[in-house]
Amino acid sequence: MELRRKQHALPIDRRAVARDWQARGFSCGLFVDPPGRAWPDFMHEADELVTVMEGALELIVAGEAAALQPGDEAFIPRRQRHSVRNIHHGTSRWLYGYGA
Repeated sequence: MELRRKQHALPIDRRAVARDWQARGFSCGLFVDPPGRAWPDFMHEADELVTVMEGALELIVAGEAAALQPGDEAFIPRRQRHSVRNIHHGTSRWLYGYGA
C-alpha cells in the first residue's frame, strides 16, 4: 500500500478527485458506510485508489494497517488482499477507483 496524507484539499470536491483520477486512468465511485461497516478480504484484478471524503477508515493491505482521514489517498496494487472498515463514530463517505 502506498499512502499519501492530505493528497486532496479539504473539503473534498468529488468532481475534482474524479478528474484527477480519470487523468491517471482510474474510475471514481462513492461508498457511504455506517459506523462499524467492514468490507473484509477483497482482491481485485485492477489497481485501486481510496480517498476519504468524510469520517475515517481503517485500511489493511497485505497485513499492513493504516487509518485514513479526509484528504488521504491510498493506492492498493492489483491482486493485494485488503479490508476496509469505518472507524468513525458516524457515517464515512469515501471514494474508490479502479485502474484500467
